[in-house]
Parts: sequence; C-alpha cells; structure tokens
Amino acid sequence: MTKAEKITRGTGNVFADLGLPDAEERQTKLRLAFELNRLIDERKLTQAAAADLLDINQPKVSALANYKLDGFSVERLMAFLTLLDRDVEIVVRKKARSRPAGRITVVAA
Repeated sequence: MTKAEKITRGTGNVFADLGLPDAEERQTKLRLAFELNRLIDERKLTQAAAADLLDINQPKVSALANYKLDGFSVERLMAFLTLLDRDVEIVVRKKARSRPAGRITVVAA
C-alpha cells in the first residue's frame, strides 16, 4: 500500500457507505430477504411452491430471490416470515450515547 492509499472502515451498512437514500430501510429489507431466502432454500421450496405459501405470484418470488426489493415493504417482508413459521419481534430502546442517531437492526435467531 502506498502512502496515498487510505483504507476506510465501513459502517456495516453498505447502502449508507454508498450514500444511497433510505439506507437503513434498504439494509433492513436486505436482512429480512436474506432470512426469507434462507428459509425457502432450507425447505427446498420451488419458486412456485413459495409463491403459493406466501400468497404472491412466482415473479415476485424471483424478485425476492434476486434481492430486487423495491416492490416490497419491510412490513410485507415481516409478514412473509410469519407465513414461514417465524416470529418477528420489534424492540424499541434508547440509543447508545456513543452514536449520534438511532439505528435499525435485524437479527435472525
């Protein structure tokens, strides 16, 4: 590495690092979709079977599988998780003093 090169540590949210609008929402959707896709794969569901279970059409499952999430709300993705026998828990708490703003975190257990 030369003196001119500098390494910048990411924030943990690639969308924020890229300066994209709605970075927190995008990150939340991505993590929910990741868990949905993991569950669909774990159950070895075809896209057609997943579509039936989630009460959506197969192209929507394809969009979900390819992380094209603009057509999905966070609420809808959470509802899909409940259809796959998962509880979704939202916890609101005071932010850490060390951070300038609150954040949204999705943790799959």
